[in-house]
Amino acid sequence: MRLAVNIDHIATLRNARNEGEPDPVAAALLAEESGAAGIVCHLREDRRHIRDNDLKGLRRSVKTKLDLEMAMTDEMQRIAIETVPELITLVPEKREELTTEGGFDIERHFKRLALFIEPVRAAGIEVSLFIEPDNRAIDLAAEAGSDLVELHTGSYALKSGELQKAEFERIRSAAKYAVSRGLKVVAGHGLNYRNIQPFRQISEIEEVSIGHALIARAAFVGIPEAVREMLDLIG
Repeated sequence: MRLAVNIDHIATLRNARNEGEPDPVAAALLAEESGAAGIVCHLREDRRHIRDNDLKGLRRSVKTKLDLEMAMTDEMQRIAIETVPELITLVPEKREELTTEGGFDIERHFKRLALFIEPVRAAGIEVSLFIEPDNRAIDLAAEAGSDLVELHTGSYALKSGELQKAEFERIRSAAKYAVSRGLKVVAGHGLNYRNIQPFRQISEIEEVSIGHALIARAAFVGIPEAVREMLDLIG
């Protein structure tokens, strides 16, 4: 299982003072050097953390894989095609949310989705959809032309005991079904150093995307050690 590191909250810290430090690009390079298989950033409409210049710097510097999380808007489609990350991940976005609150509503946006994806893939960019672990959503993702699905693990992270075990099995089942539909599978949201290990049991999940927990850990031990600790946990 690979590890992709989301560096949004390095930019959050930088933006608290707007004095240039810490630098998200430098953080991304440290994560890569320490074993991360990819770098994730979310360019939000309100630019609350990653900004346009950060994205340009990341594209120039990242050597593994750059995953641009974004809303399904004309502006973001244009930016993606101009920037050419290896991957975009379409996520729902609301100005009032602290963090992404759930999976992309494919049922609601399906007609536009296929049209949105086509020019992005034509530019040589893979497309992932951040979805709930649900077979109907997986079917629609495949029909729309997605290359990957990222299964939302936020509900798993918020639960405990038997409820968490049940949600884990839901994710496992969805991962198997997605592979049967010809999709690659990654997972993310709310995963941390305490709840990640069971995901080693799901061979269909190729990669996990972790941001907040890893950057929070890095505040105490540094990015290289935080990445190495997470890599040890995911095996």
